Amino acid sequence: MRRRSFLCTPLLLPTLAVAAPARPPVAYAPVSRGVKLAFPRDHGAHPDFRTEWWYVTGALDSPRADIGFQLTFFRSRPGNAEALRSPLAARQILFAHAALTIPGDRLLHSERAARANLGAGFSTSDCDIHIGAWRMHREERSTGQVFRLQMQSPQFSYDFTLKPSQPLMLQGDGGYSRKGHATDLSSYYVSWPQLQVAGSLVLDGQRQAASGRAWFDHEWSTAILGDGAVGWDWVGINLDDGGALMAFRMRDAQGTTVFAHAAWRDAHGRVRQFAADEVAFTPIRNWSSPRSRASYPVQIEIRLGELSVRTRPILDDQELSTSRPLPVVYWEGLVRLEGSLSGRGYLEMTGYADPLQM
Repeated sequence: MRRRSFLCTPLLLPTLAVAAPARPPVAYAPVSRGVKLAFPRDHGAHPDFRTEWWYVTGALDSPRADIGFQLTFFRSRPGNAEALRSPLAARQILFAHAALTIPGDRLLHSERAARANLGAGFSTSDCDIHIGAWRMHREERSTGQVFRLQMQSPQFSYDFTLKPSQPLMLQGDGGYSRKGHATDLSSYYVSWPQLQVAGSLVLDGQRQAASGRAWFDHEWSTAILGDGAVGWDWVGINLDDGGALMAFRMRDAQGTTVFAHAAWRDAHGRVRQFAADEVAFTPIRNWSSPRSRASYPVQIEIRLGELSVRTRPILDDQELSTSRPLPVVYWEGLVRLEGSLSGRGYLEMTGYADPLQM
């Protein structure tokens, strides 16, 4: 909150006791069922909503198998500078997280943050978001469309192109994804599984050619945490047969599921949606962080109707601790999926160290 500076003389002290006029609440856009998404427009930003993220995770097969990577850009509308006319006002904040999992070894992490128009920006007509030299954008080429990811840090860097091999996957009801029992607990949610990765990875000072598979999520909302939820467990898996699986549960402080959903697209492109009462997450094995003391169920059995799958982490310690824009500790890493369906993808678990603040 901005505060005016006053000259604190005895004559002006009564002025300080006068309450400032109340600001009207920010009118964030609602998420509504039945809205038809349009592309490439809806690959772009939706600044009227409170929160948005473009989230890419992947598993490389070269320069070595099972290197996991993640790059996420977040857009936040904090509602603190709505009345300011300056283009530099903090009406939109952008931040980004990048990570690299080296199997059997370690997790590397880097982050960036800036306000829009001050070292960062986004497009509202297509996917194009950047913070400094970090960038995620969609390109039209003669061979078809690709998404390009570019990030640099002292520990690692990569420059990847992601080429679609199958259609978009609109989560929920045509992209309208429920996150709780109340109607306002929802998001617009688009996934693009089975993206073909090509490009270069710089690690330990060496640049190497890289290839693999990735998963792209784009989600925007105004409210998704409710019903007493403190966090979520989520998986996005590129299945070995060419299919895709997404499953999540919203979880309260006691670890009880308050809402869940899953979607499975098989190798023939047929999509099956699983309602909340058809999805169950059961911890099998926990890993305890020596830093945060949080205990994460890194191996989980997930039941989807008559199907049963289990996660197996490539590395137990894939806990991330970020500071921008606020301190958040969570687990996010590459896992293998085994059981009725098999594949590789990412497991994300939030709210185990502290309740997640959205």
